[in-house]
Amino acid sequence: MPLLTTACPRNCYSTCALTVQVEDGRIRRIDTHPQTRATPGGPCLKGLSYVERVYSSDRLLHPLRRTRGGGFERVSWDSALDAIAGTLAAVRREPGPQSVLYYCASGTKGLMNRVSERFWRLYGGYTGTYGDLCWPSGLEATRLTLGDNKHNAPWDLANARLVVLWGKNAAETNIHQQAFIDQALDAGGTLIVIDPRRTQSAERASLLIQPRPGTDGAVALAVAHLLIEHGGVDRAFVARHVLGFDAFAASVADFTPERAAGISDVPVSAIHRLAEAFAAVRPATISAGFGLQHFANSGQTMRAILALLAITGNVGRPGAGWVYANLQSHVFDDVRDPVASFPPAVPDGVARVAVSMARLGPDMLALADPPLRVAWVERGNPIPQNPQTPTVVAAFRALDFRVVVDQFLTDTAREADLVLPAKTMFEQSDVIGAYWHAYLQLKQKVIDPPGEVKAESEIYRLLARRLGMPEAGNGTVFPVSEAEVDAYLERALAPFPGVTLARLRAGPVAAPGAQNVAFEDLVFPTPSGRIELESREAATRWGVAAVPDYVEPLESVRRADPDPAAYPLYLLTPNTKNRIHSQFGNLRMIRQFDDRPRVAIHPDDARARGIRDGARVRVFNARGAIVIEARLDNGLKAGCVAVTNGWWLTDGAAVNVLSAARETDMGYGAAFHENRVQVEAVSTE
Repeated sequence: MPLLTTACPRNCYSTCALTVQVEDGRIRRIDTHPQTRATPGGPCLKGLSYVERVYSSDRLLHPLRRTRGGGFERVSWDSALDAIAGTLAAVRREPGPQSVLYYCASGTKGLMNRVSERFWRLYGGYTGTYGDLCWPSGLEATRLTLGDNKHNAPWDLANARLVVLWGKNAAETNIHQQAFIDQALDAGGTLIVIDPRRTQSAERASLLIQPRPGTDGAVALAVAHLLIEHGGVDRAFVARHVLGFDAFAASVADFTPERAAGISDVPVSAIHRLAEAFAAVRPATISAGFGLQHFANSGQTMRAILALLAITGNVGRPGAGWVYANLQSHVFDDVRDPVASFPPAVPDGVARVAVSMARLGPDMLALADPPLRVAWVERGNPIPQNPQTPTVVAAFRALDFRVVVDQFLTDTAREADLVLPAKTMFEQSDVIGAYWHAYLQLKQKVIDPPGEVKAESEIYRLLARRLGMPEAGNGTVFPVSEAEVDAYLERALAPFPGVTLARLRAGPVAAPGAQNVAFEDLVFPTPSGRIELESREAATRWGVAAVPDYVEPLESVRRADPDPAAYPLYLLTPNTKNRIHSQFGNLRMIRQFDDRPRVAIHPDDARARGIRDGARVRVFNARGAIVIEARLDNGLKAGCVAVTNGWWLTDGAAVNVLSAARETDMGYGAAFHENRVQVEAVSTE
């Protein structure tokens, strides 16, 4: 059987290069691609489960319409498309096209996704979202400091002699990175992990630091204080390449380890050990996790952590740098600048970009002139995944008409009036980038869609025809056939000589101009041309201090509102190796390893509440509650509880029932982890 090139398009750090074997029109095997240096270890459990995902008996193969009883019935494509087109035509006349919410998330990456926005612009307008649920405050903090979001090639991490995983659990969320960390350690390197949880990633660590959630910035500022006070600064590097060092040094002069320890619950001795490591060990790499920047103060936190690399000269060198987002393969878009990508204050007369992803429910309900009447959802599952789930549910139920395009009957699909079956990654070709390595890759069509499944581009072409759009039959605008899709992708690749579909069919191709060592030329595209510890743009654009500072989290036991006695525990909602947010958890292959939701709780916190291991407990705050099983965890910091995100409402553990709809201090991110709760045993009588 021939090996066909493809790549995983999910919202995952690794973006694995894969090969597929197909026999008699059916996928038989998925394996690693021999030409990748980033993911040579092969697909993870989720990648292997793609075979089940494609052929699952639960997969949607036909359009579904909601019945009056609240269930669903199969309908024809003609019936579904006629109903959608009739509704869209009516609301376009009154109250206007911007009464349609076009919601798209990052469930599947690729250039073909651009067809969707083209349709809504040709339709005459729509209301869109801005911000992102994943990483934008860290993106913006990095851009403000370094000028661009890029980092060294994944395999360069083996050259590091100090690796700091700051709020990151690579062993679960970036398993291929863990292999390079192991290479660094085998060569004599040191690993430090900073995380309220003792994760699998910490098993080879020399030091585990467990700060109170949301206080990482205080630890970083105290480490900077010690480096400056005790001669740990690379003065020559700072003099040539860093702007604002004096202002930063003045701001941390009184941020002593004792002060930081009082804020973060991290022992003074641990802060000293962290500073000594940065002072003594070169080269050093910090790999920061996305959960770290899900607090209201997270942009400034990320800037404070980045400052440690700047003042020690650990930028632009092999084995050194900041590993967060490597957007060198994003040659087709402007995601490097969150404001350019998500401009809520820049209307263009067509798109009303007015709904924050972090405040989806409240913003949807508040819109007027025109109010929202219709929602179209694709590549996302916003009801369990966006903050403040009950309000998101209320906002969707307040609409007149809802359409969801998906492969399964998700929580969001269950709220729809019409559900349209979506393709999988194997059923239409596309070109994708990544955000850990710099490869461009071809996600190649290898099988035909089953049942009556149609690619989104075909759905839009059929709708365009019903709505009388002159472009309806234009394969350039709405490519459907394999020849049309290939031509569409070749046009997108045309500005990049050497990157062709023919080359991509053979395997991954490095993006034009990609650097294996980011900033090795020590050129930083900031306003000053230097690494900016002092950023006027940070102050003017986001209203934060020009230099990194520390602000207490909004939901803190140090604040009176909400009442610390009522909700004394910090809720963490980390990712897991078994799901990508709300994807994959419904598959039997995954369920055999992770069959039900659990809340991790420290034994001391459990004992104080009369909770035993395996007991049913209620996790709650003023926003909502979930009832799940308790799992005692000695490795979790006392005062914290953790439930992995991605469980559905139908699983009984959609964690955003408990979260608030609030943004981060910069980048329009979602402050998921600003979340205090109480846990109590549930009586079994």
